[in-house]
Amino acid sequence: MTFTKPEQYRRDPKLVAELQAVINKIAQSEPLKNREVPVTIMEVCGTHTMSIYRYGLKDILPQNVRLISGPGCPVCVTTQSKLEQAIEIASLPDVIFCTFGDMLRVPSARGSLQDAMSEGAHVKMVHSPLEALDIAIANQDKQVVFFAIGFETTIPTTATTIELAREKGVENFSILCAHKTMPQAMRALLSSAVHVDALLCPGHVSAVTGASLFDFVAEELHKPAVVAGFEPADIMSAIAMLLNQIAKGESKLEIAYRRSVHWEGNAYALAVTDRVFEAADADWRGLGMIPDSGLDLRSAYKDMDAAQSFKIYDTHRSEDSACRCGEVLRGEITPDACPLMGDICSPLSPVGACMVSSEGSCAAYYKYGRK
Repeated sequence: MTFTKPEQYRRDPKLVAELQAVINKIAQSEPLKNREVPVTIMEVCGTHTMSIYRYGLKDILPQNVRLISGPGCPVCVTTQSKLEQAIEIASLPDVIFCTFGDMLRVPSARGSLQDAMSEGAHVKMVHSPLEALDIAIANQDKQVVFFAIGFETTIPTTATTIELAREKGVENFSILCAHKTMPQAMRALLSSAVHVDALLCPGHVSAVTGASLFDFVAEELHKPAVVAGFEPADIMSAIAMLLNQIAKGESKLEIAYRRSVHWEGNAYALAVTDRVFEAADADWRGLGMIPDSGLDLRSAYKDMDAAQSFKIYDTHRSEDSACRCGEVLRGEITPDACPLMGDICSPLSPVGACMVSSEGSCAAYYKYGRK
């Protein structure tokens, strides 16, 4: 099912059609065609979600194979209360608040960071924490705070920036940490009432941590798992591998993205993350508080924790009851099942985070999935 030549992973319609035929054949095998319910495969990466909708992959799968999205968008799983904390810090005098662009328009009861900008807050969009550090160096009379969000893919960059700030003696730089890690959240989700037969594991995360991070899916939860890339052929290949496991009654972890992912991860990235951060409980939109699923700065770097420095803490506010983003993130409903979709909630006037982020399920459905 995997391919040796990188060019074969591109958007080749002929290759995708060949993989579609393989999937159809496995789906019609005796173990699968007589199932009472479709095989349900969950992807837990926002980039997978966007690719699946963009290339219409759901539409070319057999009826007894179903794809659902999980909590794979870091902007989407950042809670409303964490965003309100960010807005409160950004609104303080002599603060330059730096954030990725996706976070600017996420709504909360206090509005958005973009609204805070219009009211005078000094909010600046950056492309990396290193850019925020440069802003701190250039503005010694201001306190510069970086809104640190993302999974294992972006955590090492934040950690490296923290170490670099300490090395350079930059005292006006800190972070508001909303980083989250995948394993505990996936354990919580796959152990819940949501029915999932197999998991499409995130390629970006695995490229940093190594595929072995997801061993527990097969070993502890006894579900097939495949690490996949992001082109149509990558995803179709991974789906075929998952169906093949299910048809054989197997539960193992496989890699369908070998050009970027190995069993072991990036040693430097893992080491710098461990030096700077330690595991902590974290609140996820749609999933609630999950033990050891987030990160806190270690004691040596606590002076760079903006929440503690400014004494502004997370209030754990409940989410907007009208928005069903939480149910989408849990895989309980698809975006089209939300009554706000399209009319009340759109990319121009988002009600929930899932409509804002470029990796959000609702944004992907709105752009590519609506008929």
